[in-house]
Amino acid sequence: MAKVKVKEVKETPLMKQYNAIKAKHPGALLLFRVGDFYETFGEDAIKASKVLDIVLTKRANGAASHIELAGFPHHSLDTYLPKLVRAGNRVAICDQLEDPKEVKGIVKRGVTELVTPGLSFNDNVLDKRKNNYLASIYFGKEAHGISFLDLSTGEFMAAEGNQSYIEKLLQSFAPSEVIYSKASKVSAQEMLKDNYTVFHCEDWVYQYDYTYEKLINHFSTANLKGFGIESLQFATIAAGAILYYLEETEHKEVKHIVSLSRIAEEKYVWLDKFTIRNLELVFPQQEGGVPLINIMDQSVTPMGSRMMKKWMVLPLKEKDPIEERLKVVEYLYNEPELGEEILSHLKHIGDLERLISKVAVGRINPREMNQLKKALKNTLPIKDQLKATKSDSLKKLSDQIHSCEFLLEKIEKELQEDAPMLIHQGNIINDNVDDELDEYRGLANTGKDYLVALQQREMQRTGISSLKVAFNKVFGYYLEVTNSHKDKVPQEWIRKQTLVNAERYITPELKEYEEKILNAEERMIAIEQKYFLALVQDASEYVTQIQQNARVLATVDCLLSFAQVAKTNNYCKPKVADTDSLEIKDGRHPVIEKQLPIGEPYVPNDIYLDNENQQIIIITGPNMAGKSALLRQTALIVLMAQMGSFVPASYARIGIIDKVFTRVGASDNLAKGESTFMVEMTETASILNNLSDRSLVLMDEIGRGTSTYDGISIAWSIVEFLHNHPKFRAKTLFATHYHELNQLTEDFPKIKNFNVSVKEVGNKVIFMRKLKEGGSEHSFGIHVAQMAGMPNAIVLRASEIMLHLEKDKAMNSSNEKIKDIPKNNYQLSLFDIDPKFKEAQEMLEQIDINTISPVEALLKLNEIKKKLEV
Repeated sequence: MAKVKVKEVKETPLMKQYNAIKAKHPGALLLFRVGDFYETFGEDAIKASKVLDIVLTKRANGAASHIELAGFPHHSLDTYLPKLVRAGNRVAICDQLEDPKEVKGIVKRGVTELVTPGLSFNDNVLDKRKNNYLASIYFGKEAHGISFLDLSTGEFMAAEGNQSYIEKLLQSFAPSEVIYSKASKVSAQEMLKDNYTVFHCEDWVYQYDYTYEKLINHFSTANLKGFGIESLQFATIAAGAILYYLEETEHKEVKHIVSLSRIAEEKYVWLDKFTIRNLELVFPQQEGGVPLINIMDQSVTPMGSRMMKKWMVLPLKEKDPIEERLKVVEYLYNEPELGEEILSHLKHIGDLERLISKVAVGRINPREMNQLKKALKNTLPIKDQLKATKSDSLKKLSDQIHSCEFLLEKIEKELQEDAPMLIHQGNIINDNVDDELDEYRGLANTGKDYLVALQQREMQRTGISSLKVAFNKVFGYYLEVTNSHKDKVPQEWIRKQTLVNAERYITPELKEYEEKILNAEERMIAIEQKYFLALVQDASEYVTQIQQNARVLATVDCLLSFAQVAKTNNYCKPKVADTDSLEIKDGRHPVIEKQLPIGEPYVPNDIYLDNENQQIIIITGPNMAGKSALLRQTALIVLMAQMGSFVPASYARIGIIDKVFTRVGASDNLAKGESTFMVEMTETASILNNLSDRSLVLMDEIGRGTSTYDGISIAWSIVEFLHNHPKFRAKTLFATHYHELNQLTEDFPKIKNFNVSVKEVGNKVIFMRKLKEGGSEHSFGIHVAQMAGMPNAIVLRASEIMLHLEKDKAMNSSNEKIKDIPKNNYQLSLFDIDPKFKEAQEMLEQIDINTISPVEALLKLNEIKKKLEV
């Protein structure tokens, strides 16, 4: 039987090349340069067409085979690339490595860069006011290592510690991408959940010997002692893995990563991830909320903004550096003219940190080089202004600024002021820099004049009055003579073409000129490129100095911002001491006071805490009276002081705090199967297990997620635990609606009762928002319900029940009281009239008053109300 020939589907050479490159980067979306377009194929094309909203087509891929295709013009890369990266894609950019004009057959191509969410220089991908960190985590048994790199600025950091410390750093630095080893997939999933874009490397990458060698080779050092991580094995592994990942993603130019710093846990206040979230330092908890950073950050440079965020999540706990910052802020506060003068120059600096990184990796364009010049130019007067002050700290900052005068002069001399963005557009280099360039420029600019002059000269010399100079593609420039003047043509002219009534000639002079003028543009671009690349090379010698300038200018920017905010908002300079007391007079909440309606003043409050007499304050008072605001403002004032800022108070004496813990607000984690109460208890347990003698603990409504008696019991025992702790006397503010806790002060000398006062006028409640000594009697929850618009019938009935429960507190059993609640006299007739009321009655009967929380009660009442409205 004859064999049936099966026609083999052959790949086209282009698709063969594409598939080979794609196989090397299977997890990345490949942008494949074909002529003037970047194309995507197959699954990549389907994905790209959805993200970019571009047309999806099909093309032949060899005989009888088709493949999806989507592409965009190569010059639109800056528009489309950020969209792909922001959608969480790793994008491999594959360029043509040869000039297609000079190649027979298929052009050689290769991946020139792999852009990931954590690795990018593209201004459209990056946010100027935020760092773009890539994080690497090494998971050990007892402790973990972590490293952060911002490729766009060259900032490289490492640390190690237990799981909660690593989680806290992740929360603080909010990396755009996290890498780890394949073996740690389960641990990484548990820690990172779905909150980060992740990528796992092969296990061998996370080996100590390999990563140690990677780091010492990169920094050209004998060991890592100078970076303070020689003894931190896990941190070393995490940091070394980042250098491997840079190579793997074709980021070979890394000269701007000049050092590795240790995030020294002992230098900064401990803020766990709950506290950073609860205090809304950098991100708001609710949509439309305002975090503290929005009030504090009045910086005018992107570097200042990024530094401010770091200062906010890493407040200092050593007295001297805090004092130094405060002194500078005070000096700038008292010298507003100096501040204005410095700001007038700072505003023109731009993103110096990222500009110099672009120089180091050879990605800076002419327009950005001019911005670098502008930054250097405006740095000099700032250096002089700081030098001329009476502040030693500002003089020290001035000394740390490099003037970089040689580079500034070179850019000014060589680079045109209005140079375009792209090198090949020309007009980059100034006149009088290169004689050859000036000559070609003259040719290009005066070409027509030269031809007119040549024509006039030859007409006079030969007497050919009809002589024409023209150009065609076949033999370039030529002289045209009509037949009537043929006999006047000089012997040295060379005839090239005969027409019916004329002849065309060329001359050696014309040919020489033609060669010059045709090559002029190409040569100009080549010369300009040579000079520009040399300029970039010269600038790259200044990377370290300019990086330092950027850090100093960012510091000045932040301190000026503190002074400006203090002036605008009437803050005072805090006294920072190594004592164990905390004293705030007329403290205000820095964010809430800015959100109040015009004309409504913020009601300030005093707080005093110490380790001997008033370690714990129990604050009672109704909901909405301002307990939570009081707790938060106390923590914010402490943190602002330890950042080196003035604070919203009339007086503040801060005994340095080393840990701040907060447990405020209720949040369900239902997706993970955790109730409000479970979340609350987890966060509280984390606080109680990590206390220190200088901790500040803020607890708001602990125990409200469970039944009343459970809640009181837990809250009571927590307060006792904090008071009687054998080692540490954590300063504590404990806000509660359990008035029973007021009894604790009778048995424990360091516990004091305070309440946020209210005023009853008739049946109405006015919130005074003032803290005063003594506990409050009841919670006014029913009044709050009334203010929220609860129907009157419900409010009246709730008041009746409350009066009954409160009138005989001596009764043995609370259940007896509840059984004895007077029946609602319209209850039967109401439910008998309409079946809707019957449903409402059944819902009410299912509620267990002992276990329901106030929020659940309001939700249930709302549900009943909707039932009755149907």
